Amino acid sequence: MKRKWVLIGNIILVFFFFIAPNVMAADIPFPAIRIGMEPAKNPQDVAMSLQIILVLTVLSLAPAILIMTTSFTRIVIILAFLRQGLGTQQVPPNQILVGLALFLTFFTMQPTFEQMDKNAITPYLNGKIGTAEAFKKAEAPLRQFMFKQVREKDLTLFVALSKSSRPRTSADISTWVLIPAFVIGELKKAFEMGFLIFIPFLIIDMVVASVLMSMGMLMLPPVLISLPFKILLFIMVDGWNLIVRSIALSF
Repeated sequence: MKRKWVLIGNIILVFFFFIAPNVMAADIPFPAIRIGMEPAKNPQDVAMSLQIILVLTVLSLAPAILIMTTSFTRIVIILAFLRQGLGTQQVPPNQILVGLALFLTFFTMQPTFEQMDKNAITPYLNGKIGTAEAFKKAEAPLRQFMFKQVREKDLTLFVALSKSSRPRTSADISTWVLIPAFVIGELKKAFEMGFLIFIPFLIIDMVVASVLMSMGMLMLPPVLISLPFKILLFIMVDGWNLIVRSIALSF
């Protein structure tokens, strides 16, 4: 084994001292990257530049749009409450929870996304409608989804805070008023479902703590004993199926 590592070391030294300088000295073409700006020659160039800037802006805000205007907020908070109730700390890891929340978001939002693609994205890519009309048509299904989930109390709050006139129909409510009302409603629903998830795990913790105290085992952490029972209960009732089913039906 020692001779093997000595041989590998000698090969590396030969490469760096004899082969590498010859390779670096060879005339190897490398691509040159240039980023420049030049004056626009016609109005179409200006319009194209503004469209590119607008698209880049939307892409930079895409994570916030995905989180705040879809079902992602409620789903990821419920899954976080589930992990906290189980007491498994980093199991499942954050990547798994976020990934599951994303796929459940795409599943629950599929009808909305299909309408956005049919009414806005596909016609825009085919050149049948302009950018402003595409945004308006893409916004309509998303607003419809948020109106189904938002609470009237939250809408009233943000309409009053914005000091806007009292809306007569849903079309009179601005999207900038609808989004924060929708978000706080999602937070409330997520916390309500998280509380219901916590109850059976809390009961197990209390029972285990009472049994340990009655047996005089005060130095033994109750969480250490209750964790296997909570995992066993979760497996026996097919917890993941129940949680995902409840999340999907809540929309």
